[in-house]
Amino acid sequence: MGALLHPRQNAALSLLPSNFGSHPTLFLIMRDATKIIRSTLTRSVASEPLHSGPVFAAPYHAPGDPSDMPYTYARSHNPTWTELERAIGQMESGPDYRATALVFASGMAACTAVFGAVLRPGDVAVLPSNAYYAARVLAQEYFAKMGVVVRLAPTANNAQAELLEGAKLLWLESPSNPTMDVCDIALLSEAAHRAGALVAVDNTTPTPLGQLPLALGADFSVASDTKAMTGHSDLLLGHVATRDLELRAKIDQWRTLTGAVLGPMEAWLALRSIATLPLRLERSCENAQKIAEFLTTRDQVTSVLYPGLPNHPGHAIAAKQMRYFGPVLSFILRDKSAAETFLAKSKLLTEATSFGGVTSTAERRARWGGDAIAEGFIRMSAGCEAVEDLIEDMAQALDAIR
Repeated sequence: MGALLHPRQNAALSLLPSNFGSHPTLFLIMRDATKIIRSTLTRSVASEPLHSGPVFAAPYHAPGDPSDMPYTYARSHNPTWTELERAIGQMESGPDYRATALVFASGMAACTAVFGAVLRPGDVAVLPSNAYYAARVLAQEYFAKMGVVVRLAPTANNAQAELLEGAKLLWLESPSNPTMDVCDIALLSEAAHRAGALVAVDNTTPTPLGQLPLALGADFSVASDTKAMTGHSDLLLGHVATRDLELRAKIDQWRTLTGAVLGPMEAWLALRSIATLPLRLERSCENAQKIAEFLTTRDQVTSVLYPGLPNHPGHAIAAKQMRYFGPVLSFILRDKSAAETFLAKSKLLTEATSFGGVTSTAERRARWGGDAIAEGFIRMSAGCEAVEDLIEDMAQALDAIR
């Protein structure tokens, strides 16, 4: 059967989870939601469980040549990681390419792996000036002090394109966190490659189901899977995906040498959670859209930042490169007091940092410092509650502002 397929289809079949048995071509025509949900199942064997359990091991039986064995020591590999990486790699893959993924103990560990594997003293890295704060601190406070030249430009208007001469790495984040700015990933990836630079995209907010950076030309897709990918606010992990096996080997070596690994229980819980991503992401993104539209009608709100709104400056680009606009939106109230009153009066918005969980959360983001935002700036993550309840609750909280 495989011999009758297009070469690209044969490549896609190599992503096939073991549970598809004698019907491999079915995998090629399934929708993303079906692929994701079915990717965590075991092979159909009578009396065996539908999902494998976590494998707890430090050393493995390893006689003879270590290169002949898939598992020898847990800092390098674990069967539960393998299942999780296969599922994520499948999600990061496109119709004409295969991606592979490596999982890490956190999103920042994944980010650090890309910086550490790619950058050396004297190299130039171009980052968004409004990227996730911790990524900027990592670049400016650590890698810059080791001799890496860091250049910063805003995400909006593809401003980083002006700084690419002589660069080794272009780091993108679209939408940016927390200001929700959008850049053209395909355009910037092409410009970076012409300049001889690799491209990494922080894809945490949309997840691979919402946006495929590798299909848009990026060399690395990086995410904190603590957020929407696993979606239950009870795990800390991240991943790096790439189409290039040489780049994958460099990231893999970095992980092994630094020990930035997650435990098998976390990997197993992530597999449990990823199966519900299609349902969670669709619901939370629908809620975010309706909430953003509602907020534009309120006098207490001076600005609403969400790429799903037609008047957002990056809406056209986002509509071109995103399948979902994401669960995160930001809005600005007049000052610190108004924001704190709103959060105190809300009964359904859990005041917490992070985002992407099934529970709607919000925070006055300026309390952390580090971002050029107003004191009344609120970052909100729409969860999976009934949106009517969320809007009613937010309406009464806004009414309480004097």
